[in-house]
Amino acid sequence: MKKIVRLALAQINCIVGDLEGNEVKILNYINEGKKNDADIVVFPEMAVTGYPPEDLLHKPKFIKDNTVILNRIADSCAGIIAIIGFAYREGAAVSENSIDDKNAALYNSAAIISGGKVMKVYSKVILPNYGVFDEKRYFTEGNCCDVFSFDDVVFGVNICEDIWHPDGPTKVQASLGRAGLIISINASPFHVGKHLLREKIVAKRAVENGVTIAYANMVGGQDELVFDGGSMIMGSRGEMFARADCFKETMLVADVEMNSKAVQKSVSVGNAFYVGTKEVSHELCLLDGKLKYKKNSVARFIAPCLEPLEEIYKALVSGTCDYVKKSGFNKVIIGLSGGIDSALVAAVATDALGSENVMGVALPSRYSSKGSVDDARALAENLNIHFDVIFIEEAFKSFLDLLDPLFEGYEPDVTEENLQARIRCNILMALSNKYGRMLLTTGNKSELSVGYTTLYGDMAGGFCVLKDVPKTLVYKLSNYVNDAAGSKRIPLNTITKPPSAELRPYQTDQDSLPPYDILDNILQMYIEEELSFSEIVSSGFDEAVVGKVIRMVDCNEYKRRQAAPGIKITPKAFGRDRRMPLVNLYRGLRHNG
Repeated sequence: MKKIVRLALAQINCIVGDLEGNEVKILNYINEGKKNDADIVVFPEMAVTGYPPEDLLHKPKFIKDNTVILNRIADSCAGIIAIIGFAYREGAAVSENSIDDKNAALYNSAAIISGGKVMKVYSKVILPNYGVFDEKRYFTEGNCCDVFSFDDVVFGVNICEDIWHPDGPTKVQASLGRAGLIISINASPFHVGKHLLREKIVAKRAVENGVTIAYANMVGGQDELVFDGGSMIMGSRGEMFARADCFKETMLVADVEMNSKAVQKSVSVGNAFYVGTKEVSHELCLLDGKLKYKKNSVARFIAPCLEPLEEIYKALVSGTCDYVKKSGFNKVIIGLSGGIDSALVAAVATDALGSENVMGVALPSRYSSKGSVDDARALAENLNIHFDVIFIEEAFKSFLDLLDPLFEGYEPDVTEENLQARIRCNILMALSNKYGRMLLTTGNKSELSVGYTTLYGDMAGGFCVLKDVPKTLVYKLSNYVNDAAGSKRIPLNTITKPPSAELRPYQTDQDSLPPYDILDNILQMYIEEELSFSEIVSSGFDEAVVGKVIRMVDCNEYKRRQAAPGIKITPKAFGRDRRMPLVNLYRGLRHNG
């Protein structure tokens, strides 16, 4: 017999550590699920704590408090089944009593709540420990692949990484537990093309196991990570049944037709099974209640896929908005050079926070062209943001006079160039302090890769919006901003003129660096693809240029370690994914390397 299960996937923006705030949000969405006559409401991985909570998980009181919150939420779940991610200390969550034993196993878990009670806890079986994930530092692997029956509809629950493995919990739950529905809760962070990869994996698991998969993902920015949502329901033939918008807090509601299973009222657990090489147990848990009678069917909603530039730009806007606001700020300040990087940062900030909350300041020196100041002013007018000009010549001259006796006998060099950048930083930070605005830095990934940036100068600030955005992508995104608006929000001259730091006469970036199209290709191969010197040269790049770039990347780790946090948009972001030792003499600049 066919039965209709109404699922409500709550794609919410959680804040790490804001247990009470996350509780309020979860309860609001539970009520929304009830209003929509949902049978099951599903929340993301670690929804109670926010994700990733990192070393907060080492605090016993944090674990206890998250357990108390979960049980409080359960009290409000009468009339609906809720699946909620939280941190589970063994023995604590299924009763009113929590424990303080910090030596008891800690799990990344999902509470299955029915009849206003936590009926069961599923704990993540496969813990990711690569890239941005560090879960084995905190959690113990789960050892159960249980299934649940609700009005003879059998479903399994698993968590994020579990769904990526063909021999994972889904296989056990579907083949041995006879589940026709798998509910996967996730905190899967964004990088370019990640949503397509997720959909491919989820479709593959659905087809392999002949199940419907409801995939609920988190949304919003958390430190350097952005969660893009894109929650979905995938049919058993690999067809997209429903999909939520990306980068939007929302609830995806859908009616799913399921085959009713003949469920035994008592089930023995006599067998052990293997997930990969891990032995797991398996049992059935019967949940209270009946499927709701639905007066009206829910229209299927399949949000359109975003184009790559659109998804990257939305990730930058989402990450900037949440980092600034979750850090307790509402307003930002940006040094506007008249160049393309600061222009793109200003556009992102305006879209993230509103033009009334963005302040741009031009700080020209003796080497700044009139055109750069004009371009900065035009940008501010186009974006309708506050704009000031502060000339730094007097301060620069004072520093030169102060240092002149000590610099006697030395030719002017990068020292004097960096002085200008550091003077600008002092002024911008003073304004940041006085006005209570977060300073956004404007460096891009290409510059940070090779150290073409000034420590305690243009690197200083609260957040680096373009930290993971290569220069060639900065140009593409700037054109996207204008195309999407149907107007020149970023002045055309800013996009077309040769990039320059304007720290000495007639300076351009290409005086010190290869052309950005060449540089970014080499950086892509060396950083993202981990190719060797020989492999990059054999791809057609000049040996001397490749050697120079590799040396610059390797010698500037100390700068990157001191850089402001920034939004991850690639699979290999500095700090999160790529972690190199500060003292490191390996270069690999031989052809047999």
